[in-house]
Amino acid sequence: MKKIQNIQIPGRHGKDILADLFFEENGTKKEVVIFCHGYKGYKDWGAWNLVAEEFARQGFFFLKMNFSHNGGTIEQPIDFPDLEAFGENNFIKELDDLETVMDWLSAGVNYEREMDVNQLTLIGHSRGGGIVLLKAHEDKRVKKVVTWAGVSDFGSRFPEGEVLAQWKKSGVAYVHNGRTKQEMPHYFQFFTTFKENEERLTIKTAVSNLNIPFLIVHGDQDETVGMAEAQSLKNWNDAAALRFIAGANHTFGSSQPWNENTLPKHLNAAVEETLNFLRV
Repeated sequence: MKKIQNIQIPGRHGKDILADLFFEENGTKKEVVIFCHGYKGYKDWGAWNLVAEEFARQGFFFLKMNFSHNGGTIEQPIDFPDLEAFGENNFIKELDDLETVMDWLSAGVNYEREMDVNQLTLIGHSRGGGIVLLKAHEDKRVKKVVTWAGVSDFGSRFPEGEVLAQWKKSGVAYVHNGRTKQEMPHYFQFFTTFKENEERLTIKTAVSNLNIPFLIVHGDQDETVGMAEAQSLKNWNDAAALRFIAGANHTFGSSQPWNENTLPKHLNAAVEETLNFLRV
């Protein structure tokens, strides 16, 4: 299996995007899968490498990426050494990053013999699920889309009232990261950029107008994004396939670090559901 990791792709917002490629190098054109991480996530989190390996074994050309402002750096792509970048992140930058990666793949990037860019699937976890749904709606190059524990709405996650007023006044709000013990900043531009682009960033609109195959995979014990959000996605697009994984939490049993050599059973179930969907 060919693994090419930490490829630097120039981003549109002053920082590079890091990407990993996993595929069997055999000269056969393969369907392409791009995987997008979620909030406080990154491409090397938990068992994502094992996920990439499984897709490659099953005949896919698999790319996973770090959003340019996720808080990682070129030198340290794991965790969040660049909190300033994290604070400057927003949904528009993530959509631009994903489009940049799609453009990079479409240009061939020396892998023309191994990939079929005309067969492109996006998979997004959690917040990344919302990003891939928006991109699938606005970019005809996307032929299939999959959410894993995907969110159904961005706007409702912003504070209101006095909390919002205080954020505006101070210019920054902090979120505690229990694992790394960091206080992670969100500058107020995160909210203003959303409001300025709210129509484009409304997931309901995107999902309601999707006319490509769409799979929703969600754990029935998800403590972060409830099952109601998965059901909303399904309600907005009757043609979508909805699969609940019994007993699965938000990360399908994976955690950081993941030191096992095999996928956790619930994440393996999510992978199998996705592979079955893509093989149809």
